[in-house]
Amino acid sequence: MSYHIVLGVTGSIAAYKAVEVVSALKKQGNQITVIMTSNAQRFVNPTTFRSISHNRVVTDLFIDNENCDPKHISLADDADLIVIAPATANVIGKIVAGIADDALTCTVMASKKSVLIAPAMNDSMYLNPIVQENIKKLIAHGYKIIEPEEGRLCTGRIGIGRLASVEKILRVINEELGKIRDK
Repeated sequence: MSYHIVLGVTGSIAAYKAVEVVSALKKQGNQITVIMTSNAQRFVNPTTFRSISHNRVVTDLFIDNENCDPKHISLADDADLIVIAPATANVIGKIVAGIADDALTCTVMASKKSVLIAPAMNDSMYLNPIVQENIKKLIAHGYKIIEPEEGRLCTGRIGIGRLASVEKILRVINEELGKIRDK
């Protein structure tokens, strides 16, 4: 069975792993729409995701559109699942606060579908009490968290906050898709 998955990519060095996630999900026969924040585009070019997904990449909330389709609403309606990988402290904080100021956060706010969030950040940021409180709030609101791993971070030190492995992200996505299929 084919699913429509919206994959949000935020501004983290781990954005390159999202390319592998898209590739694997595409090989499974899914339709993938990638939404990239402006900071994500500093790490990976949208052309990479367009080439791998064979689909448009949403980079801006205000893209010219002849049919007057507010993309964040139609994406939220059409998606079977929304995944944010990697998710920065910034986007986690925005979602918790209800801030919808870009294509990704607007789509998440408009969605009634399951949202999986895979945090990725430096251990100092991840362990910050505010970030931990925000993650607990997301869980309380029904969001599912794909916990980060401990490992070498971009600073060179070892700590918690490294994006979960592509295999783990795919396993959680497929488990969630299985729940959708069984409904």
